[in-house]
Amino acid sequence: MARRNCVVLALAALTLVGRALPSMAAQSEDSTGIIHTNSVEALQLATWVTASRDNGDRPFIVIDKVTAEVLIFDTAGLLQRVTPALLGIAKGDDATPGIGDKDLGEIGPAEKTTPAGRFFARIGPAKGDQTVLWVDFNTSVALHAVVTKNPAEHRLERLASPTPQDNRITFGCINVPAAFFEDVVRPIFGSNGGMVYILPESRFLIEVFPAFDMFAPPIKRTAEAVQQGS
Repeated sequence: MARRNCVVLALAALTLVGRALPSMAAQSEDSTGIIHTNSVEALQLATWVTASRDNGDRPFIVIDKVTAEVLIFDTAGLLQRVTPALLGIAKGDDATPGIGDKDLGEIGPAEKTTPAGRFFARIGPAKGDQTVLWVDFNTSVALHAVVTKNPAEHRLERLASPTPQDNRITFGCINVPAAFFEDVVRPIFGSNGGMVYILPESRFLIEVFPAFDMFAPPIKRTAEAVQQGS
């Protein structure tokens, strides 16, 4: 079955656990008000988070690096918005030890990964008078408004492109449209923070999230598998 067609199954699963998707504006919304995403795995993980209450009473975000999407949910597990994102230029699911202590100029190409995992995230200050959502402070991974200081990187164009294949450009942080960060992330996460779940792209879901076992068999998440359809 084509991966995009599998989204219908994930939506059904969300309904089965009592968390139907609301009709709210998003990156891609049709005339019926349905929020669209290419990430069936993000919806599956969100179903588990909601059913198990792994997020406690906090809002949460699920990030799919393969489809380059950010899905944000409220405390009850209702999907609020979906947006494209820019991610670490290097493929991989682990952060290099000690990378949070390095200056940007000291970070090698292979170290520019967006690590997979479960994180407690808070809104906070960053260098350059920025406000970001700190996903993992120790490894300097944050979700924030897209950085456009270097026009040669074409970050706005990458966000607007129809495919995720050109969305790998950052040092490891997650870049989202400025309006999405200001109008969606900051109000929803507020001062109390929330959970962020970053899906793996080369490992099995249950390797990163051992408690996630309600959708079997596990899916090995690679860019090649997405392109071929799975």
